[in-house]
Amino acid sequence: MKVFFDARQLGHAPTTYFRRGAAMPHQEQPQRAEILRDMLLANDFAITAPADNGLDPIKAVHNPDYVDFLPDAHARFVESAGPDALAIPTMHPGLRRGKEPKDIHGQLGWWMTDTSTPLTAGTWDAAYWSAQSAISAADAVAQDARASYALCRPPGHHAMRDCANGFCFFNNACIAAERLRKTYGKVALIDVDVHTGNGSLDILYARGDIFFVSLHPDPATYPTFYLGHADETGEGEGEGASLNILLEQGASQDDVLAALDRALEAIRGFGAEALVVSLGFDMAADDPLAAVQVYPEGFAEMARRLAALDLPTVLVQEGGYLGPSLADNARSFLTSFREATR
Repeated sequence: MKVFFDARQLGHAPTTYFRRGAAMPHQEQPQRAEILRDMLLANDFAITAPADNGLDPIKAVHNPDYVDFLPDAHARFVESAGPDALAIPTMHPGLRRGKEPKDIHGQLGWWMTDTSTPLTAGTWDAAYWSAQSAISAADAVAQDARASYALCRPPGHHAMRDCANGFCFFNNACIAAERLRKTYGKVALIDVDVHTGNGSLDILYARGDIFFVSLHPDPATYPTFYLGHADETGEGEGEGASLNILLEQGASQDDVLAALDRALEAIRGFGAEALVVSLGFDMAADDPLAAVQVYPEGFAEMARRLAALDLPTVLVQEGGYLGPSLADNARSFLTSFREATR
């Protein structure tokens, strides 16, 4: 299994964000990727630096104006607000009627939906190379690799077409799926991060060529809220090509595996020719953002069931935070998937 990661992905280093009305330490830390990288090296995974495929594959998924906003946004914010201010939006356009402003503070609110994506000096390079890792992983599969893994950090599945959200700037999984469409007629994207793949749902909702399925607790009562309800099944050409499988908060490992089986049955019914997995280890029972109860052996079984689809597969890292079992969960899933796809 080919693995892609670039050290520049460690450069995004947020310290705090606002959650439930209070400032708290940011969960999406560079150390997450360092733990996963070290686990990979300790288990004989060769890590390859991604190729630089430029902005076109990113702009194929995201609003080009949003992409162009990001490279110098942090520098512009610091120039306006000073080096000690937190680069998050403090005003929003409501229902998005209106026009993008020119002022950096207004632009932050235009292009970001929440306070979880503060910009830092290294954010642009990290987000850019995270996307490039996903693109290279997709290219490896399109060139006949059975499977690949993109150690994407920052993650991506909450990023919508034209805004950052939920720790995410570019939707790496959708970028990979779009890249695979150059080779395969039908692609499936399954999201097994504990949170709704709301960004992927936003991007793919009207498409019939990429089937999207997400396993997550009910968004009526659990972040990221708003999107991911069971009755959201797609629209237009995408009608029937989106599937949200809701879990109870506190769901057991067996419950999660049963939901996964439903998702896999739907992917088979779609006739997918290639697969992208939004892989979140925050399904873990001891994850700092835990909502369900999956353990290392459960991640291994998830890997075996996904591999049994027997599809060219790109694994794209999403959540999984600094809980005690992060390395164990990643080892269980990735070594099991590697063994099942040899």
